[in-house]
Amino acid sequence: MPNASRGTSDKAIGMFDSGFGGLTVARALIDLLPSQDLVYFGDTGRYPYGPRDLDEVRGFAHQITRMLVDEHDVGLVVVACNTASAAALEELQANCDVPVIGVIQPGARALVEATRSGRVGVIGTVGTVGSGAYQRAVAAASEQAGRDDVVLTCSACPGFVEFVERGETDSDQVHVLAERLLAPVREAGVDTLLLGCTHYPFLARTIGDVMGRDVVLVSSADETAFEVRSTVLAADRLAAEGQTGQGRHRWVSSGDVAHFAMLGRRLLGPELGAAEAWTW
Repeated sequence: MPNASRGTSDKAIGMFDSGFGGLTVARALIDLLPSQDLVYFGDTGRYPYGPRDLDEVRGFAHQITRMLVDEHDVGLVVVACNTASAAALEELQANCDVPVIGVIQPGARALVEATRSGRVGVIGTVGTVGSGAYQRAVAAASEQAGRDDVVLTCSACPGFVEFVERGETDSDQVHVLAERLLAPVREAGVDTLLLGCTHYPFLARTIGDVMGRDVVLVSSADETAFEVRSTVLAADRLAAEGQTGQGRHRWVSSGDVAHFAMLGRRLLGPELGAAEAWTW
């Protein structure tokens, strides 16, 4: 856990993702902390991160974090991307001058808390699942909770991110893909499934239809927003509960800003206005 005392009360929260997935975290934070200023960076010029080598993603994460701190003077950074969290979170927390929060540990804790049978699943990108980050996080959360009955099944879901990035969240094609990719966790009989990529909540209806109504879906995006509010922001007084007014939101993209603004507004809501361009 980052040191919350390093934050400052007058600075925005910086967030980044490979593209649009982190908007699920941004949406939750805006709802939980409406007066908080945000700077969101979508690295759409280099997405997707999932198939990339983790060393390359680690370099991206360091580069973006430096940009958010140096150019936007943020007081806290949220790595709103599971692949980037798996690749770089510990290094960022050790080397960054502001607190850094990832999406993996909050989701793993919520997964362990929610399961009744102990049979749980995690779906994520190839990079995230292959890193072993969720396997380690769920094991640690189970030990902390005093549970020895938790059995984890992981399944990589290549293609999900690309559907979201195209704005195809409820097509017949994505449903067919979900039927195939979710087969391992369905066959394992999980009662709780963690959406281990911040893009996946946009596909929650399709995933829920395939998994069935008895399976609880846990969003790493929502759990990260709760973590930011309850453990970092509250401790640092970055966003006191009594504050009023609407926070300022800036949206930055390394890709096509017109497409980012159009699709981002559709996915997040009216808070996403014009986007700013960033070139590496």
